[in-house]
Amino acid sequence: MTKLIQISPADNVAVALHPVAKGETVLGVTALEDIPQGHKMALQPIATGENAVKYGFPIGHAIAEIASGAWVHVHNLKTNLSEGGTYAYAPAVPQLAPQTAETFSGFVRADGRAAIRNEIWILPTVGCVNGIAQKLVQDHQDLVAGNVEGLYAYPHPFGCSQMGDDHAKTRKLLAALTRHPNAAGVLVLSLGCENLTKEQFLEELGDYDSNRVKFLTCQDVEDEFAAASVLLHQLAAYAQTFVRQPVSVSELVIGMKCGGSDGLSGITANPTVGAFSDLLIARGGSTVLTEVPEMFGAEGLLMNRCVNEAVFQKAVAMITDFKDYFTNHHQVVYENPSPGNKKGGITSLEDKSLGCVQKGGTAPVSDVIGYGDAVCTKGLNLLSGPGNDLVSATALTAAGAHMVLFTTGRGTPFGAPAPTVKIATNTALFEKKSGWMDFNAGTVADGESIHDAATRLFDKVVAVASGEKTKSEQNGYREISIFKDGVVL
Repeated sequence: MTKLIQISPADNVAVALHPVAKGETVLGVTALEDIPQGHKMALQPIATGENAVKYGFPIGHAIAEIASGAWVHVHNLKTNLSEGGTYAYAPAVPQLAPQTAETFSGFVRADGRAAIRNEIWILPTVGCVNGIAQKLVQDHQDLVAGNVEGLYAYPHPFGCSQMGDDHAKTRKLLAALTRHPNAAGVLVLSLGCENLTKEQFLEELGDYDSNRVKFLTCQDVEDEFAAASVLLHQLAAYAQTFVRQPVSVSELVIGMKCGGSDGLSGITANPTVGAFSDLLIARGGSTVLTEVPEMFGAEGLLMNRCVNEAVFQKAVAMITDFKDYFTNHHQVVYENPSPGNKKGGITSLEDKSLGCVQKGGTAPVSDVIGYGDAVCTKGLNLLSGPGNDLVSATALTAAGAHMVLFTTGRGTPFGAPAPTVKIATNTALFEKKSGWMDFNAGTVADGESIHDAATRLFDKVVAVASGEKTKSEQNGYREISIFKDGVVL
């Protein structure tokens, strides 16, 4: 069993794939203390002020003398990051060899877009009607039959008492979800006095198919339940007209996200997702990477893969805008990782970010899109959004992701509106939380190659796209969270 991995020959720390006991000699170095799984051990002395190097890049500097064989973590290592930084385009744009695209069993919408689910969604424009939306779902489960695969509501607290950018983000996000291809039919449910008016929503939504999208303003009718029931039955009848058929995987858009990360995230699960991303893009498909604050310290690895100067400048703007977001709120950009991340072995934001961007594989960055914007360019896309699990997974769905691949070393049960595949970074988590986890990438720590794990993941994605339910779907876990920045009136 391989217990330690030196990821790059330039590294002066190694990561414990499995716990290393004090006094145990691995890679020619004797551990001076117990090294937990996912944590780092010094391979050579690191002087105070000297950088610790992992993935071939600095992840922080020593704040005390670190002996060879010592545990390297928050007690003796500190980030190098600050709020500043300048960027210059030094293109290193790799090319992937095209591969023949397989098919999955999916749906094709009237406008030609592919879908992997055939559901009816109820989207409240304001939190005041959340209860109505949820009761409508409870009362109309009989509509889930035949080709209709589900009826779901997505409550949220916004849509009123918001101004400026917050109001615009809510409007844009809800309109983007209304367009999502996995929804064969959408009921947009309003109250009638909120500041997100129907007129504003229609302007944001643009052209739409009246067979697919219905509107109800509850204050305008005597019995909102009776009125909504009529509309839901119409949407269900329309949804029944869609049947699964062979669709090329080149039509898939897959979101990529990590949360509850540990020291193995950047070694097992995230590289597996990155290799999967390359496999899909080589077949003409698309992937989306977000969590901008978890790119800080590793953004250059993505920027230099931008296909041209224009995309590079969009990537720079995305990073600098998020840094401004932090500083405008009088916060430092490096107040990360979380307590759970640290317990799992992640020490600094550079450590976390270098592991996080592994999900982007090696493909060129084809485009950078804003919060609430849809993917319109094939290949690897960067999406502006925060690291928060629910907010970023919702943003990935709004961008048009048919499915979200979510890697985790700590475990989490939630699900986005798009099917959310939970990928364990370690086998212990996969076995312990079998009711949450869909895929085990911990096998990489036991010797499976990244390529083989990615091939297994590709097969899993095709199966889920063809109708196999994820654990979060089986559990009924679906929710949204909208990015908020400003005041509440």
